[in-house]
Amino acid sequence: MDKKKQDIAFFLSFCIEQYKNEHHLTGAEAMRQLMEHNVLDYLSEHFEVLHTQSRQWLMEDIEEFIKLRKEENA
Repeated sequence: MDKKKQDIAFFLSFCIEQYKNEHHLTGAEAMRQLMEHNVLDYLSEHFEVLHTQSRQWLMEDIEEFIKLRKEENA
């Protein structure tokens, strides 16, 4: 695995773990929610900018992204 792919994988792992802890979910529940709303694709595509942000900012951004996806699908 090249360095950038490895960095993205570590970043996604960090975001999943933080989201899981923030919402008191199991790993499987967190993954289901994040995958249902394509959050992992969003995080991967925008890695260059997002990985420089704080944990709190990332959690708020993920929440906003999910909210917007739910509104689009309503």
